[in-house]
Amino acid sequence: MTWYRKIRNEILIGGAEEAPEQQSKDARWVGLVVLGLLVWLGIENPWALVFVFGLVISVFLHEVGHYVTARRSGMKVTQFYMGFGPKVWSVQRGEVEYGIRAFPIGAFVRIIGMSSEDNEVEPEDESRTYRAKSYPKRMLVITAGSLMHLVIAASLIVGVYSFSGRYQETGEVRIMEAPAAETAAAAAGLQSGDRILAIDGEAMRTRDQFSRTIVSHAPGDQIELQVERGGQQLVLSAVLGTHPADETKSTPYLGVYSQSRDYQTMDPLRSLWWGVGDIVDMAATSARGVVTALNPMNSVKHLTNSDSVGDESRPTTVVGATQVGGAIGRDDGLKGVLLLLAAVNVFVGVFNMFPMLPFDGGHAAVATYERLRSRRGRRYFADISKMVPVTFVVVALVLFLFATGLYLDITDPLG
Repeated sequence: MTWYRKIRNEILIGGAEEAPEQQSKDARWVGLVVLGLLVWLGIENPWALVFVFGLVISVFLHEVGHYVTARRSGMKVTQFYMGFGPKVWSVQRGEVEYGIRAFPIGAFVRIIGMSSEDNEVEPEDESRTYRAKSYPKRMLVITAGSLMHLVIAASLIVGVYSFSGRYQETGEVRIMEAPAAETAAAAAGLQSGDRILAIDGEAMRTRDQFSRTIVSHAPGDQIELQVERGGQQLVLSAVLGTHPADETKSTPYLGVYSQSRDYQTMDPLRSLWWGVGDIVDMAATSARGVVTALNPMNSVKHLTNSDSVGDESRPTTVVGATQVGGAIGRDDGLKGVLLLLAAVNVFVGVFNMFPMLPFDGGHAAVATYERLRSRRGRRYFADISKMVPVTFVVVALVLFLFATGLYLDITDPLG
């Protein structure tokens, strides 16, 4: 059956069917449309285009991970394509066909014999199939894509921390904007750029500490601020007002926007140390995010504008990520875009290891199951065709999340 063959080739065994010539011609028009969109994006927001190129490079390197480890493990690779759908361009080099397909929503490397369902293998190539290799080699190849994402993230983070700095606490609390008129801060004479050294003799190190100290008082209390301005120390007095958003009139208000975090450069070793720690934190957050992202009820709540769901559970697509990348680029420049790319790489690496087909984690789960079922040197081969119905459900869920995320990204932009 046509549908079964397509699912088997493009999802279960990681390949793609050849497109008819007319389909290839139509694909070129799709490619021109994509190119036009990229040109428009570059004009509209160059930083968003930089982010998109970063995503493309990350996807390419993901497949390079599979490609290199497969060939080094003695497996036969027959295809390396960027994109899915109808073929736009291809070239044959040896036994590998390299090319581009119309829809830039991913990439794939075709390794022969990915499962017992892959029957299109010549007898002389059986020893070079994925299924014929040892469990450690199969696990290396199938996890190489996600491992590559972690390598990309580590490289980006260490590079940014070394040259532009890590965004962290500086130990200094500064006023970032001139206080609004008729506030306690304005009356006390505070100015943009002032460093708050102490309040009532207590040294101020972080913005949170500064805010807690203010809130610990009551409206009408007088506080003494020790301030550094232009290399000189000043002592200012302020009578706290009432927070304009508090109807009970019980919350004290100074009326300044303060900050204690900024980018601080590090030597390469410290950058690596902090980078590894941050990646571990990102991976843990991403693991929780995968569970949240795959819950279709969160998408339904966002579509129905439910007040019970937060933005952290909102599904998004490359469109939304690009919107965020463009906004971060405008504020923080290249370092901000690169750090966002690092976070996206960690999330994709974790998401890709979800233990269900068509994700790489699904292939890893199958390989592990086969290893556990093998006995006394006799290799067990799982009947992967039984996974087709479950795979359909997973693909349908992913398509639903993609459609929901794309709709929300267009109607309610993140950037």
